[in-house]
Amino acid sequence: MRINISKVAPQAYDAMLELEKYLATSGLDKKLFELIKTRASQINGCAYCINMHVRDAQQIGETSQRLFLLDAWRETDLFTEKERAALALTEAITLITNGHVPDDVYHAAASKMTDPELAAVIMSIVTINAWNRIAITSRTPLD
Repeated sequence: MRINISKVAPQAYDAMLELEKYLATSGLDKKLFELIKTRASQINGCAYCINMHVRDAQQIGETSQRLFLLDAWRETDLFTEKERAALALTEAITLITNGHVPDDVYHAAASKMTDPELAAVIMSIVTINAWNRIAITSRTPLD
């Protein structure tokens, strides 16, 4: 492990935890929340976060099959329209340099969610991308 942000910059780390507290009380479906976190972590190659969020998803009843096929979600019919829209948005935001967030991806997500739900999805994606970058940069070991 390299730097431990929580010890060196506890105020910055606490700010990240405040985002998590907001998301936990946002009303966002917990399985969708974990799918978003897992998919972004897969894209970013964050072993620590993949390990954590797959385990968390399983603990709340997510199926192994859906988790195994998450990186191929477009190829299956295992995900709802709302989940598919959220996963497409997750990929677009996580891979923002690949054409930013296309209008069709944004509008598809907006059409499947309420505004507060869309805000929570966007903030979930932003937050997990930040956590991925912290864990990867600090080489946080698996727990």
